[in-house]
Amino acid sequence: MLEPTLVAASETPTPTDPDAELLARLRCGDEDAFLELVDRYGPVMLRVALSYVRTQSVAEEVVQDAWIGVLQSLHRFEGRSSLRTWLLRILANRARTRGVREARCVPFSSLRRDDEDDAPAVPPERFQGPEGRFPGGWASFPTDWETLPEERLLAQETLTRVDDAIRRLPQRQQEVMVLRDVEGWSSEEVCEVLELSAGNQRVLLHRARSRVRESLEAYLERA
Repeated sequence: MLEPTLVAASETPTPTDPDAELLARLRCGDEDAFLELVDRYGPVMLRVALSYVRTQSVAEEVVQDAWIGVLQSLHRFEGRSSLRTWLLRILANRARTRGVREARCVPFSSLRRDDEDDAPAVPPERFQGPEGRFPGGWASFPTDWETLPEERLLAQETLTRVDDAIRRLPQRQQEVMVLRDVEGWSSEEVCEVLELSAGNQRVLLHRARSRVRESLEAYLERA
């Protein structure tokens, strides 16, 4: 049985938090509520952790450490954000710390921040040069995926390609895309969890989507 957590009335989570009922049970020491929380958010926590560290085993350690932090800090949670935002912020902080520790063993050249990535989101050769008929326009239009059979787009091999492309993204781009496009979080939540400005979040998401689309487009055109 988890130790019950005493919470002042002013600290009750807002009714808009989808996990409000689960949080109330947690604060009453309900162990089943904690297991439900792990089932609900464990997978995304692991995926975010993997964007900071290099191995599955280390990521699992980070997630376990984050859950310990959640239990130890539950009495301090005031409901000013949603429960899942708070959970992911704890996870991100621990994963970031572990990632920095691991980075001491990798070449300095690999430590460039993702928001310093100045590579174009779309390769320049995809556009017409100044001598083209429509300078700056597409040299060849992107594949119209609406013309492709739905079963092909949803095939397991295609979905695996998408997942692989996301995993190859730089750390910050991967985090943003996983939370926005895989988990369906709002831009406001992502900015709060990852401590990003709205503008930076938009840039990272645009770059991530462009790179994943480019990878998938190449695969679909070859198939």
